[in-house]
Amino acid sequence: MSTGKLICNDLVKKYGKKEILHGIDLELEPDRIYGLIGRNGAGKTTLLSTLTAQSPVTSGTVTYNGLPVWENQDALDHICFSRELNPLIGWGANSLKVKDYLKAASIFFPHWDKQLAERLVQDFELETKKKICKLSKGMMSMVTIIIALASKADMTFLDEPVAGLDVIARDAFYRELLSEYTETGRTFLISTHIIEEAEDLFEETIFLNDGRILLKESTQALLERAIHISGKAEDVDAATTGLAVYHPEKLGRSKAVTVLLQEGQCIADGYDLSSQPVNLQNLMVALCGPDSQHSVPDSQQNTPDVKTGGRKGR
Repeated sequence: MSTGKLICNDLVKKYGKKEILHGIDLELEPDRIYGLIGRNGAGKTTLLSTLTAQSPVTSGTVTYNGLPVWENQDALDHICFSRELNPLIGWGANSLKVKDYLKAASIFFPHWDKQLAERLVQDFELETKKKICKLSKGMMSMVTIIIALASKADMTFLDEPVAGLDVIARDAFYRELLSEYTETGRTFLISTHIIEEAEDLFEETIFLNDGRILLKESTQALLERAIHISGKAEDVDAATTGLAVYHPEKLGRSKAVTVLLQEGQCIADGYDLSSQPVNLQNLMVALCGPDSQHSVPDSQQNTPDVKTGGRKGR
């Protein structure tokens, strides 16, 4: 089966009576690196679990290359979700030695790259005779990274892959990921809270907020239309009339807002304002933070501008 798209339609996930994911529609294309951004409790891990058939959907569909992923080995052979290991659990898979955990992975993933796994073990100086539950948090993250990269799965999902890693190990991971992506064209989806250092990897960014897709867009295009505006409150209000304005902050007579422009829009001229670009981390605060209330013209509400395309310098 050739590399295909992973698509979910109207995906709903409930735990008991509590609905975690609310009618998710999402399409992941081949040859992309996606970033999945959202607050704790937004539903990111739940979404990854349902997309990869580690947890059943309550309703809706998830398909890979047109085939349902649930209990379908033909689809699952192309999918890997290397989820974050819990250092507080001492049973189950965590009771295995690292070498046995990797051996089990080599059996589970049909395209397993043994040489790559062995090289990464050496590069990360991983102690393979230790049990998973005896590893540091950083070492656990190294195990999940090795599983993800060595799986050679066409669709590979990582949940907080750099948690606990020092800056040198994180840099090594990013380089390995880019090398693997460049060489193979695999699709990677990375959920992380360390946004600022990872945003250059993301060709497309998916914002998940309260169990709903807030937007999915080319990261470059998204950041090009996000602007931080500050100045006198009356000037800011006048210059941004009719625009999508997020995260208003007032200090005396001054005001600052984040503006997300739609096609053809611009900040009005004639006002003494300061404007600055917005990085992905600050945009998340603006869109998903506790002060993320926004003013949007009626014609634009619930219609995020979804675009596709790669980052520069890919």
